[in-house]
Amino acid sequence: MPDQRLTWLTRRPTAWSALVPLVALLAGALFAASASTAKGTDLRAQSANLPDLIRQQTRKNAAAAEQLRGLQTQVDQLSAQAAPGDVRLTQLTRRADQLREAAGMAAVTGPTVRVSLTDAHLASDQLPPGMTVDDIVVHQQDVQAVVNALWEGGAEAMMLMDQRVISTSAVRCVGNTLILQGRVYSPPYVVTAMGDPNALRTALDSSPQVQIYKQYVTAVGLGYEVTTQREQTFPPYAGSLNLVHAVVAP
Repeated sequence: MPDQRLTWLTRRPTAWSALVPLVALLAGALFAASASTAKGTDLRAQSANLPDLIRQQTRKNAAAAEQLRGLQTQVDQLSAQAAPGDVRLTQLTRRADQLREAAGMAAVTGPTVRVSLTDAHLASDQLPPGMTVDDIVVHQQDVQAVVNALWEGGAEAMMLMDQRVISTSAVRCVGNTLILQGRVYSPPYVVTAMGDPNALRTALDSSPQVQIYKQYVTAVGLGYEVTTQREQTFPPYAGSLNLVHAVVAP
């Protein structure tokens, strides 16, 4: 029998062998595009992590808020200088000054009630029967319940963490962090209200939502502390006064 030898010429080309050059070409194009996009940098740099971005943006927002206070002060000074020569401007300035405190745009001093809310110090394997990890953390509705109770109790001014809040300020939580006017906070969450301490404490004790929270304080150890201070000074509100959305209360 004659000797039969197989060479690459005697084999019929398969579909895969035909695709290999095309795959190689596409891979080269992707590598080139990636190099062009990165421009010598790491596409997955550590600075791109979400927590780092949040902290960076929080610092920027704090700096912008401080700049806003400075600019607002300059506007007030220039308006006061121009007022004597303009009767209409004088009237508007006088009216605005009368409303500054009620709108939260002026610093105020008085007695306060301070409420601190914090997560329970329980591990996931220490949960009581029927409880989940959601039951051992402070939620948005818990903070909102305290804020609403204090307003209802006659609070004349309020601070949430280190920021002055007004009636249109929104309390929002993402995960276990609080977002307020562009800044991010972790528990413990502190709400401080200025007004009659007895009335404010009574409003907290009478709030059904706060009472529900206090049940979990007993059950799983959520933090809840109320203290009174004779005198404290709140800074002016530094956020936006533009009302974006509102609905009529039932």
